[in-house]
Amino acid sequence: MSLVIDCDSHVMEPADLWLRYLEPRFRDRAIRIEERDGSEHLIIGEKVVLSDRLAGLGGAHIPREELFAGKHRYADGCLPSSYDPAARLRMLDEWGVDRCVLFPTIGILPFPTDDLDLANAYCRAYNTWQAEFHQDAGSRVVPMALLNWRDVDAAAAELKRCLNLGFGGVFVPPETVSAHRPGQAHFDPIWRLCAEAGVPGCLHVIVRFEGAARPFADWLATMPGPTFGFGLGATGQLIPAIASMVLDGLFDRFPALKVVCVEAGCGFAAYLMDRLDEKHQFFRAASTLRHKPSDYLRRNVWFVAEPEERTIGAMLELVGEDRILWGSDFPHVDSRMDAADLIRDGVRGLTPARQAAVLGGNAAAIWKA
Repeated sequence: MSLVIDCDSHVMEPADLWLRYLEPRFRDRAIRIEERDGSEHLIIGEKVVLSDRLAGLGGAHIPREELFAGKHRYADGCLPSSYDPAARLRMLDEWGVDRCVLFPTIGILPFPTDDLDLANAYCRAYNTWQAEFHQDAGSRVVPMALLNWRDVDAAAAELKRCLNLGFGGVFVPPETVSAHRPGQAHFDPIWRLCAEAGVPGCLHVIVRFEGAARPFADWLATMPGPTFGFGLGATGQLIPAIASMVLDGLFDRFPALKVVCVEAGCGFAAYLMDRLDEKHQFFRAASTLRHKPSDYLRRNVWFVAEPEERTIGAMLELVGEDRILWGSDFPHVDSRMDAADLIRDGVRGLTPARQAAVLGGNAAAIWKA
């Protein structure tokens, strides 16, 4: 049987994680969920980030008509397998999945605080909890480090700690941070560590309409609905981020660096390659790139397909046989509990070699399974 690796799965952080794992001097400002007037409120940096319907941060197992009716609490959206290592291993067995790459849920949300020491402490607390999760679950889970990208020196120090703890990569926000693009040399201390350790930086979608998704803000104000937001927010964030990495020369500075594009599908990859190559021809005189843009995308970047995406075969052909992965997005609201079956059905028409590559072979080359 083919190796199967889910390249986009998540934990649902226990509501008291930061109350338990933050250093004592920060604990009075812990990330937490408070109930006020019968509603739940997610508090980060002593600001209310989300209110009510917090079950929707997870909730893959809850019927959508119930989930969006506001009847459930955060805990209801958290299956045991989203926070308990033993339950996660049982779920992987049920799904027939060998390994999963783990991203945060609450931790992905930007921290609305100017206190960089506090933001750094939030990251350390999450990573310490995740290291324990990894220790209990073993090599079948691959944790991604959470860093405060606004403090590059502290982020690099925390990444070193996480690498020593066995983390397999780092979550990368797909947006500018303190007016710096992800491909700019400002972040090279982080990228250097990733390249030297052979672990990927994973650009993962943040479901919101600020930062990199600001071009959609006016549209969102007209209330087009969640299909618009979830559908366009992903590529609206990842396309500029990966274009920055290519055009700012990141892959010239670090030729061995691996970058994985997560939760935006794979179908945009060939379009981006062709679009950047075409314009590069016209503006080559203003560029310092050693190669054309598509060469970097084929060499340094991987794309995580959605389980029911119809363009997987075309992307294998146009982008590269080793460039396409898959992910379930478990246990989030826009994922499904049968995601592993869906991806098997989705690649059934491919050759056996291509099926094996997408299901897990390509991911095994990234994470050395």
